[in-house]
Amino acid sequence: MAERRASGRAVADPDFLQFNDLACEMVGGKVIFATDEWFAPASNLLKREPPQFIASAFTDFGKWMDGWETRRKRISGHDWCIIQLGVPGLIHGFDVDTSFFTGNHSPHVSIQAGCLDQMPTFTLEGDRTGMAASDSQMAAVAKLGSEAWPELVSVSKLQPGYSDSCHNYFRVNFNRRVTHLRLNMYPDGGIARLRVYGVGQRDWSSVSTNQLVDLVALTNGGVCLGYSDAHFGHPRNMIGLGRAANMADGWETARRLDRPKELKVDQQGILQVPGREWAVFRLGHPGLISSIEVDTNHFKGNFPDSCRIEACTLTPEEEAQRIRTRWNSEKWQVLLPPQKLRPHHIHHYNEAELMLSHPVSHVRLIIAPDGGVSRLRLWGRLTPITAASVNQRRPTSKL
Repeated sequence: MAERRASGRAVADPDFLQFNDLACEMVGGKVIFATDEWFAPASNLLKREPPQFIASAFTDFGKWMDGWETRRKRISGHDWCIIQLGVPGLIHGFDVDTSFFTGNHSPHVSIQAGCLDQMPTFTLEGDRTGMAASDSQMAAVAKLGSEAWPELVSVSKLQPGYSDSCHNYFRVNFNRRVTHLRLNMYPDGGIARLRVYGVGQRDWSSVSTNQLVDLVALTNGGVCLGYSDAHFGHPRNMIGLGRAANMADGWETARRLDRPKELKVDQQGILQVPGREWAVFRLGHPGLISSIEVDTNHFKGNFPDSCRIEACTLTPEEEAQRIRTRWNSEKWQVLLPPQKLRPHHIHHYNEAELMLSHPVSHVRLIIAPDGGVSRLRLWGRLTPITAASVNQRRPTSKL
């Protein structure tokens, strides 16, 4: 059932995979209803960790599977569940992952979306293995009218969970805010993970221009738009909630092969190396950044030697052009000059150390020569961008 075939011809991953997973349990996503969870509960769909298979693992209800698996249906209908996104927003694509479901995956799937003004009061608690929806749960979920929600993914065939076919990608063109999803399996079976890639959408109307906000946080609409390397961890992890759980919950690059054979430092103690790594983010809202946190939590023997941060203001058309040219741009300006970093430490940089006094929309974190950063926080105030302010700069810090 969990045989893994050798990978076939490599196919480029869709570009939407760089966006945030809006449904992950780590950002508050949860399954609030499922018709059936006999072999494995639907909550597994939203786990952050990749699926695993344990050949010897069984429960009282059958083979243990790291995903959502329903019983073989012997009544009319099909199985489905309702997912409440941890971060409401715009969805750009899905990965319906059938890993290890090789003789028991769901043959077909569809996905519908809703935007609810009020969050449902019902939810699912505890281990649901071996359970099915009760009559009262069916009655409560019926009030959502989810069967009439707009369809983001029409009924589509799923491939089985072998390594070369388990990731079923679906691009979405839906320009409306989403708070909930209805995942339909036809008629039954198993799915290991559902990744919902998109950009958070916050209602900024109630946020004062005097209020300090983390402008790059994924909950505020921040998103990674490009990077040089993500060998051990994706840069989008840096804008996640709270402090990182471990090194895998941060951005970590491979070791650069162009490091000098013997390393030298300058007067600040910063390594003099030719190479660097970078990651670009669009802020959730343009703003004036007044303080920065660079957290190397958990990176004790593999933290970067130094970092600097650049920023700019881009229109949507300019952003699209920069993405095509991999962010080679003359518009970058230094926001934070090079700083020596320490292992396993939160580095705070205040307004006096920053060099820009105008609002920006995009930032680029540059580390040298390589390594890992667990979190990036850009605290600032919402400010409309004006052309007259673009060339204003703070004086270089004397600290």
